[in-house]
Parts: sequence; C-alpha cells; structure tokens
Amino acid sequence: GYQYDDNTIVGFSHTHFSGTGHSDLGDFLIMPTTGDLKLNPGTESDPESGYRSRFSHDRETAEAGYYSVMLDDYNIKAEMTASTRVGMHRYTFPEGKESHLVFDLMHGIYNYEDKNVWTFVRVKNDTLVTGYRQTNGWARTRKVYFAMSFNKPIKEYGRERYDKQPYRGFWGKFDQAHNFPEIAGEQIRMWFDFDTSEPLEVKLAISPVSTEGAIQNMKEEIPGWNFDEVRQRARETWNKELSKVDISEEDQEEKVNFYTAMYHAFLGPTEYMDTDGQYMGIDRNRHQADGFTNYTSFSLWDTYRALHPLFNVLQPERNQDMVQAMMAHYDHSVHSMLPVWSHYGNENWCMIGYHSASVIADAIVKGNADFDHEHALDAMVNTAKTGYYDGLQYYMDMGYVPEDKNGASVSKTLEYAYDDWAIAQAAKKIGNDEVYEEFMKRSENYKNVYDPKSGFMRPKLSDGTFKKEFDELNTHGQGYIEGNSWNYSLYVPHAPAEMIEMMGGKDQFSQHLDSLFTMELPDKYFENTEDISREGIIGNYVHGNEPSHHVAYLYDWTNEPWKAQDKIRMILKMKYMNGADGLSGNDDFGQMSAWYIFSTLGFYPVAPGSVDYAIGSPAIKEATLNLDNGKTFTVTAKNQSDKNVYVKKVELNGKELTEPFIQHDDIMNGGELKFWMSSKPNKQLFMKQ
Repeated sequence: GYQYDDNTIVGFSHTHFSGTGHSDLGDFLIMPTTGDLKLNPGTESDPESGYRSRFSHDRETAEAGYYSVMLDDYNIKAEMTASTRVGMHRYTFPEGKESHLVFDLMHGIYNYEDKNVWTFVRVKNDTLVTGYRQTNGWARTRKVYFAMSFNKPIKEYGRERYDKQPYRGFWGKFDQAHNFPEIAGEQIRMWFDFDTSEPLEVKLAISPVSTEGAIQNMKEEIPGWNFDEVRQRARETWNKELSKVDISEEDQEEKVNFYTAMYHAFLGPTEYMDTDGQYMGIDRNRHQADGFTNYTSFSLWDTYRALHPLFNVLQPERNQDMVQAMMAHYDHSVHSMLPVWSHYGNENWCMIGYHSASVIADAIVKGNADFDHEHALDAMVNTAKTGYYDGLQYYMDMGYVPEDKNGASVSKTLEYAYDDWAIAQAAKKIGNDEVYEEFMKRSENYKNVYDPKSGFMRPKLSDGTFKKEFDELNTHGQGYIEGNSWNYSLYVPHAPAEMIEMMGGKDQFSQHLDSLFTMELPDKYFENTEDISREGIIGNYVHGNEPSHHVAYLYDWTNEPWKAQDKIRMILKMKYMNGADGLSGNDDFGQMSAWYIFSTLGFYPVAPGSVDYAIGSPAIKEATLNLDNGKTFTVTAKNQSDKNVYVKKVELNGKELTEPFIQHDDIMNGGELKFWMSSKPNKQLFMKQ
C-alpha cells in the first residue's frame, strides 16, 4: 500500500485495509502511462524497467474523498474520487504522446508470493469491461467481481503473454494477446489505448456477488460522467460524518489531529454487499441482507476496545448493522461461531478471544440493540463454548489455558475472562439469570494465572504449576501476544477494583503503574514488540499495541486519579502528532484513533459491556457531540492548556461529580460535561468515593 517514504507509484488499486497488522487486497490496479508500452511494474530502484512512475509530495493532494498526484515520468495528472462501491479516475495526459492504460490483475498487497488463483476478463463493448479476480491470500477463498467503464471508446487493447508457445486446440484459432474479448488465467496484465486528447475518465465498480451486481452498483452510484460532482458528493458525505463532533479548538494542528482521527475511525469496517443487498456469505453462497447493511473486515481484537463503543455514541445505527452482519456470519458458519477476524466472506482466525461477544454485549447493555437479543445471546454463548477454538476447551475444563498445551496462554485466559464478563452483562440486561451466573463465574478465571509471589500474571502449565522460566519483560514464549507481562497483567478491565486488591491494594498498585511508565525497556525486549515503532513506548507502557489502551485510566480506581490525567495527556501529546509519522503504531482499523477521540474528549470506555466511562483529562477547550437522536452533548474545559492538564473540578449538568465516572445515558440524553483545569493536581478530587 501507500508508504510516505516511497518515491514511486506503481498504480491505483480499488480495495484496501486501513492500518491493519496484516496485508491483503489491492485488487484491480490501474496505471496510466505514455511512450513505449510496458506491462511489468518494474522496481523502485529502477522505475524505468516497468510502468511505475516517480512522484513528489510537492505535487500531491490528499483530502477526504479525493486524491491527486502528478506522475512525473509521464507528466500525467492522476485524480481519483469514489462512492461506496465505485472508484472514479480522471487522467489528464500530455499532448502528442502515445498513451496507454495498464490494467494489472496480478497486483496485490500481501506479504508473501503472488496468491492469484484465477482471473477472468470480458471486453463486453468498446466502453465496458467486466470480470473477476480470485485469490488465496490472507482470506483463503476471496472472489471480487468488477465492472470497468470508460468515458470514451477503446481504440485497441491486449494482454501480456507469458508463454512462448502458441495456443493450441480451439483457442489456437485466436490471438488471445490482442483484441480478444475473453481472457482467463492466473496471471493477467492488460493494456487499453484511447484517444487521450481530452482527459480519460474511468469508473470501476466492485461486487462480492457478480459482474451484473458490479454493473448495477455503478449505474446506481455513479450513473454519469461528472467527476467533480462525484468528488463533491464524497466531500459532503465525509463532512456529514466529521461534523458529528464540532470542536472549537484554536490550535489548527490539533484540529487536523482530531478530524484525521475521526476520518481514520470511520474508514472501516467496509460495506460488503451490492446496492440490492446481496452479498457472499462465509458459506460461499449468496445471501440477501434484509433490513441491515452487511459489513466485512472486522479487526475485532483491536476494535472492540474503543472503536465500536465510539460507534455506539456517534454512529449507533451503523454499529447495529455491524452486529447484524456478525450474526449473519454466525448463522452461515459451519463452526457456529461469531466472527474472530472476518474478511470478504472468510474467517481469517486472526488474533485471540471472541470479541464479537464484547461488541454485541456493549450494544445490548447500552440500549443500541434493534436486533434479536435472545438469538444474539445464544450466538455469544455457543461461541464461548466452542471447545476446539484456540485452547478454549482447556479454559473451560481447567479455568485457564495451559501454556504447554496452547501458546499465548495468559493473554487468551485474560481475554476469554473479559469476554465472558461481557456475555454475562448482556444476559443480565435481557433477564437470563442462568447465563449471567455461569459467565460471571467464568469471568473470574483471570485469578487462575495470577502469581502472588511475583505480582504478575504468569503462564501456568497443565499440571497446575507456573512455568519456571519466566521473564516479565519478554513477550515471546512467555504466554503473551503483542504485550509482555507488565502490560498484560493489568488486563482485567471488567474487574479493576478486584484486580487492584489482588495486587496489593490501591497504594501499591498506583506505584506499580508509576513504574510501568517510568522504567526503561532494553532494546532486546523492544525487538519482540510487534507492529510498533520505538516511538510507541513510554517506559514499558506500550501504546502502539492495544492491550494497554485502558491502563492509564486504572488510576481512577486508586487513591491517585490525578495521575491518570497526567499520563493521558502525556500519551496524547507524545503519540499523536500531525505528520507522516504521527501515529505510534498501526491505526488498526481505527482503534488507535478511537482511543485518541475519547481521550481528547475527557472520558474512555475501560470495559465495553459496561455503561460506565472513566474520566480522564480533556485536551480541547470545547467539543459538541451532535448525536443521531437530535440531542447534543457538550464538553467544555475551562483554562485547558498544555500545562493545565489536571482536573480541578468537573460537573455534569451543573452537578459536581464525586467519582471519576459518567454513564452512557449521560451522553446520549444530552447535556454538558464541564471541567475546570489547573497546572497542579487536585489530590482531593474524587476522594469522596
């Protein structure tokens, strides 16, 4: 995909992830060129060997719904915009140059070798091309259909030929490399020539179901050829979403940070159905979305923490649709499981936990659940009892995942325990006491991997003993994934008070948190922290990965909640900046940005599935949430500045808070959360609790 340090562009493709720790997609790459026809992409070190082009950021524009760049090697201005299912291109070629449009169906964004299974192209007429691409990448069986239309007739077209032998049999009667209307194979790169005296415009629509679906998507979303009108509609669509929070921040850079975070947060998940509601299910059959919008690309290990809770505030209807998409996945699954990491009608089984349960429970508990509660609860329970899934049978039988039987055992035990608690909260909300009691008991399994002698969560073996070789600073081989014991031992978001008591009480726990933020993590340990840069770490606190995202707010359960305010503002200032390196890790489909949005507003959902938000330190002077129910919730922070990070006093609708929490209904009912900020901590604040 796009890397800011790159100095060449290989082309423009139509399917992408947003900041995930794994790669895939990059389908249907288009690249305009001039001069001699080249059908090899070439290399960054030798761009002339292929069709790629150098470019400069000085001649590049990027905004919500529009991108433009000058392809320096060809002097071609490339512009693109989009609707939900259609990408629209406009290419302005230099006069008097022989020009081409390369269409690469081999290109993809994946870490390994090319994973094309099959591609098919049909030139239906002189302005319409259709086909599909099937890949075996991160998603094991992924098929995407396309329809590509041009604003002027094709003069000539052809494909790259990979074999030197003539085609035999029936197909040998035709020259399939030139002007042949149907082309199929594993490796296809094509070219199209046009009269480019006027700008060439291209529309490429995608469908999960059929080429007919792609054509219909194009007809409904972009029926004409007014590029600027499509660009304006995209701009208006984004402005509508971004205006759900109005901030009055005077600092322009902070405005860029805030609305960039909102843009990132709203990029995914991705709509996965045609305009008529048809989509391809995990069973590889066509299905009809009845009364909801179907979605794909659920990076749930990341996004259950803050992104879906943010949707429950700012995009509640969209989040309900996502829950129904998860339920459709469950209904079509031979595993009878909710999605773990669903992607284009596939289950990728990426990361750990069954965090669909958290997303569904959070929606139910917060009253944003216009779907079948009982069926949803059944799905959560059945998922949590799928014994063959990732050590879950051991967890159910023994109360923990044994490290000698299943790796990353401590992380799994802790995340399963949290998900169990979330299921219990949903059961309680809908009045199922039996499920509530069962899963509340399971939610206490975090205690089974706590070692009181070391003070850390620690991998336990199947014989009931703790693993002897233990390094609380290391990640690999220690029972963890994307975090070491210092960070993961704090992952009991559903029972922070009980965890603090278990770890020695409020004062000792507060000192432990202090050490996390101030200690030095040697480079040999840093090498084992996945997907983040050195800049993602403060002391041994790892913000660039998600298991620690609630940690700074744990001070709210100690006698020193003011320390949460200090640490949150430090993280905001150090880890979120305006620039190409402005994030301290992958955005992980919006989770990093959702943390920023909540924390900038002054509160955070430590345990999704609860109606509570923990109070932090607002980093803006005023923000208004324009809620879908027509109400507004305003956050004001008097005397807020980079120095005044401590909360002197906070009121909700004119009533002073005596504990560092507000509830979901406080936001959704509208009102005002008002902070008074200071450069010195108010150590008596919230001490009435």
